[in-house]
Amino acid sequence: MASTDTEHLSFEHGALTFTAQAMGDGPIVLCLHGFPDNAGSYRHQLPALAEAGYRAISLTLRGYESGSIPVDGDYTMETIATDVFGVIDSIDTGPVHLVGHDWGAAVAYVAAAAAPERFKSLTVMAVPHAGRFAREGLRIPKQLRLSWYMGFFNIPWLSDWVVQRQDYAFIRKLWRVWSPGWQPEPGVLDDVIQTLSQPGVRSAALGYYRAALSIKALLVSAKEAHYKVPVPTLALSGERDGCIASDVFERLTVADDFPQGVRFHRVSSAGHFLHQEKPEVVNPLLLDWLHQHSHHR
Repeated sequence: MASTDTEHLSFEHGALTFTAQAMGDGPIVLCLHGFPDNAGSYRHQLPALAEAGYRAISLTLRGYESGSIPVDGDYTMETIATDVFGVIDSIDTGPVHLVGHDWGAAVAYVAAAAAPERFKSLTVMAVPHAGRFAREGLRIPKQLRLSWYMGFFNIPWLSDWVVQRQDYAFIRKLWRVWSPGWQPEPGVLDDVIQTLSQPGVRSAALGYYRAALSIKALLVSAKEAHYKVPVPTLALSGERDGCIASDVFERLTVADDFPQGVRFHRVSSAGHFLHQEKPEVVNPLLLDWLHQHSHHR
């Protein structure tokens, strides 16, 4: 029986230090959280993965702690993908399974496209192919309405102020709207708000949106946006996702983008934080996918 004690790890990449939570022994499953969230996002996955014979690592993404806030303020997906490669190099056990939720999923697509040989499998939750979403997703009127906050986060100072006022009421509201009808366990949201309250972290987290909606990012060509992700991919979407509509996610999951195959699965009665809301559904899907691709490469 695997130990279900959480270990606390630390990785160096250049001048930055990244912490992570880990559990279990075996093939590596590297998990990337999103916004507004932290490494605790995978608290229901780490024990399940450990018990199934994997070593599960939930990484704190760039900017979500003081040690990983870059001086140059670079939060492009390409740069954050290099953080992921740095961690994989440190672990040094060969290709890993990669799991990403929200921004973690966006980073995961970019990382898998840039260095497919580093990954045995990819599992993405709540966010479709990042290039297609930026180029096509925001042109779908229904999705543009849901994504209003992305533009808002591009107004520095104002958005920083609004996000933190009244004890982060804005963040609490996002969780309610994105996962309607779900109440996280006590303390979960407080822990996320504590993460965002650390010096510099709130601006860093909003920096992801500012990098994604920069003029340079928005002028990317269709050819560049439709990059291939040559790693077997499981795409999971919550039926009630109030952040990225599930039908939009499905529509933007195009077989041509995934030369090693893609499987889209909609989790019923779940919203944006589907892995936290329905671990009893998500964990078996994830474990089955990992098992199918454990001998891949």
